[in-house]
Amino acid sequence: MSRVRPPYLKGSLNPQACNPERSEPKNSLFNRLGSQAEWLVRHKWLHAAAGLRALIPRVEREGEALVRCSDDDLRRRAQELRPLLRRYGFREQLVAKSFALIREAGGRALGMRHFGVQMMGGWAMLQGAVAEMATGEGKSLCATLPACTAAFAAIPVHIVTVNDYLVSRDAREMSPLYGFFGIRVGEIVHGLESAERRAAYGCDVTYCNNKELVFDYLKDRLVLGNSGSRAQLRVEALCQGRGRVERLMQRGLHLAIVDEADSVLIDEARTPLIISAERDSRHEQRIYRQALEMAALLKEQVDFTVDPNDQSIRLSERGKENLAAKGEAAGGVWLSPKTREELILLALSARNRYHRDRHYLLAEGKVQIIDEYTGRIMPDRSWEGGLHQMIEAKEGCELTKNRETIARITYQRFFRRYLLLSGMTGTAAEVARELWAVYELKTIPIPTHRPLRRQSLRPRLCRTEEEKWQAVVAHVREWHQGKGQPILVGTRSVEASERLSRLFDQAGLAHVVLNARQDQREAEIVSQAGELGRITIATNMAGRGTDI
Repeated sequence: MSRVRPPYLKGSLNPQACNPERSEPKNSLFNRLGSQAEWLVRHKWLHAAAGLRALIPRVEREGEALVRCSDDDLRRRAQELRPLLRRYGFREQLVAKSFALIREAGGRALGMRHFGVQMMGGWAMLQGAVAEMATGEGKSLCATLPACTAAFAAIPVHIVTVNDYLVSRDAREMSPLYGFFGIRVGEIVHGLESAERRAAYGCDVTYCNNKELVFDYLKDRLVLGNSGSRAQLRVEALCQGRGRVERLMQRGLHLAIVDEADSVLIDEARTPLIISAERDSRHEQRIYRQALEMAALLKEQVDFTVDPNDQSIRLSERGKENLAAKGEAAGGVWLSPKTREELILLALSARNRYHRDRHYLLAEGKVQIIDEYTGRIMPDRSWEGGLHQMIEAKEGCELTKNRETIARITYQRFFRRYLLLSGMTGTAAEVARELWAVYELKTIPIPTHRPLRRQSLRPRLCRTEEEKWQAVVAHVREWHQGKGQPILVGTRSVEASERLSRLFDQAGLAHVVLNARQDQREAEIVSQAGELGRITIATNMAGRGTDI
């Protein structure tokens, strides 16, 4: 494949990249306008699944002859299909043959045969689209169709999901199907050593935690530096016996299938992922505490303002004058206008924007960040630019060493570098325009296997927050006592989940809480949430994925 332009390739290869990836797309005004115009033209057929449905009878016809085949016959047919896929790419006729083989093997290895709607979802992903599939439609099984087909074509596949539990669960549950065809499966989760990661990325299909995947990419960029062309690395390996290429973990960004695509590609799109190095900060604890004391004396709307849109904080002219007077008295670093204003803005952010049990927890005397999208703690993550240390000073914790950034990238920039990007999620319609504008990803809703029985009730508005909480308690009590129906209550923060828990205790409603404090018991709690009479309070459920 290195000598032939891969048939799945979209965009141009970066000629300086050691491992294949797309060149950084230009974000000019002309390109943005062109992209928006193309989206408007395509809008009427982006949401039509009729073209995908035509694949189903072709797979059915191909599958009729496979029922009587032995396991060895299925493997032989898969081997015969491999060179055709490598040469001609994902043509519909070849994909139908591949899907038929995978479905038959799924019935034998897993006891599960892919439904027609799952074949539609798999075909959408092979065409570089996001398949919008409702919860419970079997996205994990659906992903094996494009993953196995790409593996037949010798294309490395990354199946990207949002936490280690889902990585391990899906890799473990689907491995018998991959193993049937001799496809190697790897897992990338927290805590792996470099050699283990290199081996996992060397597999045909690699299940990855999105954060671990991006950090491994950044580490490889640090190894390569500014000079990572293929020719240079080959010469280096010949001269030195062992070059930088052997220290790389990944082998390029070929094909990605992103689970919970709306969460990863849109909600977290601009979240920077940063690799940093420690620097000496022995004298900073006193300075941070001084900053917090000064910030406590400033008044909102007088000395500073908070932007309601992005929560950014700005000092007024009066605030700057007050700081200048305090800086003259304090001396040292406070005599520099730029330094003192940066420190005060950090202190104001720590005091006004970041709150315990909403944005972070205190655990074992340490500040641990809560992921606002999933409600989980991120024990190995820290805020940059001194913010983390400022919050530690606010909470009276021992300060960790300050860090300086040596590599950073956002999810948006990273995922746009894949040669072929696709995804699946239960909720993509609302962000279809953004997915197209940013990634040129079509969004195709896939019909459900059976008619939906879910009912969406009308929203109820309350005049006060207290009235809202009492209405929630009354509603839960009514459904719990009347039918014993299992109930899941979603909240936006740890603080809100624990407040509601206290109200349930007062009302005599037995319940279980799932938030960042109980994240180790997540799978156990969610798996029991569907039992008769069970009441579960949980923070943001996006991407949890545990079967109820």
